[in-house]
Amino acid sequence: MITFYWYPKCGTCRKAKKWFDEKGISYQEIDIAQSPPSKNELETIYKKSGLPLQKFFNTSGMKYRELGLKDKVKQMSEDEMLALLVSDGMLIKRPIAFDGQRATIGFKEENYQSFWA
Repeated sequence: MITFYWYPKCGTCRKAKKWFDEKGISYQEIDIAQSPPSKNELETIYKKSGLPLQKFFNTSGMKYRELGLKDKVKQMSEDEMLALLVSDGMLIKRPIAFDGQRATIGFKEENYQSFWA
């Protein structure tokens, strides 16, 4: 089962959800703003994704800019980044789709096709 962290007001998230629905792929949806992943969950997703942890930040979000994180993130430890990310779901790039073994962050149809179809 795919766990799908999304934000219902996000257009990119709605496109990803529509893609799953059109393909008939079942998933468990979680509103990332209401229920962000725990630190352990996010660490697992990050490690399984193969991506650098910095890629998990929603760099176009207001919260990211308000906190001036562009330069701060480069100086942070992995533990500090994880703690900051889970402190506010709006800091996390979305959507995240995770099946326990693989993860995608954001939505690109070609990635979803190769990962989830």
